[in-house]
Amino acid sequence: MRVLFVGDVVAHPGKRILKNKLKTFLSENSVDACVVNAENVAAGLGINYASAKEIFSFGADCITLGNHSFSCPNYLQFADSEDRVIRPGNVSDAWPGKSEYLIDLKEKGRLLVISLMGQVFVTPMANSPFQYYRANISRWKKEYSPTNILIDFHAEATSEKAAMGYMADGEVSLVLGTHTHVQTSDEMILPFGTGYMTDVGMTGTMSGILGMDPDASLRRLADKLPARYTPADGPASMQAVLADLDIKNGKCLKMERIKIYE
Repeated sequence: MRVLFVGDVVAHPGKRILKNKLKTFLSENSVDACVVNAENVAAGLGINYASAKEIFSFGADCITLGNHSFSCPNYLQFADSEDRVIRPGNVSDAWPGKSEYLIDLKEKGRLLVISLMGQVFVTPMANSPFQYYRANISRWKKEYSPTNILIDFHAEATSEKAAMGYMADGEVSLVLGTHTHVQTSDEMILPFGTGYMTDVGMTGTMSGILGMDPDASLRRLADKLPARYTPADGPASMQAVLADLDIKNGKCLKMERIKIYE
């Protein structure tokens, strides 16, 4: 099974490059399943139904979210009805929506996508992702009978992401970090066969600061004054991970960093 996981899509530049590049990449690289993190697609914060529909039309099979799941209130209107859009599972029981989605590729296998969120320097505060993982890994395998499992771990701290990778090593196929919008160069296959990368990166413009207009960031960081973040514009890149997974034993066979520019 060949899987493409696309890093955090930010606002219109991120959607634009997905529209222009994603389907061609999926076709030319014989990708079986595509998962996209899109928690910042709606004007830089959250997701709305229109943006979700667009991303599915570009070629995504599943959309994952993160700490900005509810930053766009429109998500509340379809959180319980659109199974393909998932938010972190280790959160308040009051959160609507789902946190796991099965992509059934028939003879190519069954990919279970799981969304988790870190605790360190992330708001809103989540419950322990490690306790949640331990409490659910057996259920996931029994309930879905997946050939492969992908975890989108939306977290800030590198150490927390690495710890999740080692905890899940040998039990899932991929642990891929999101949230920081900076692609790391540490893609690896851990000792027991799980593919790991600290952060897949960002799909959006490289002209701003993490996809946002620099003026607001400078006002907040340099001047210590309040400012509303607004998306930056300019040429975009699509940052992702391409991985080959063994459907017989669930291990990651190969993984590759992807960065495509407009």
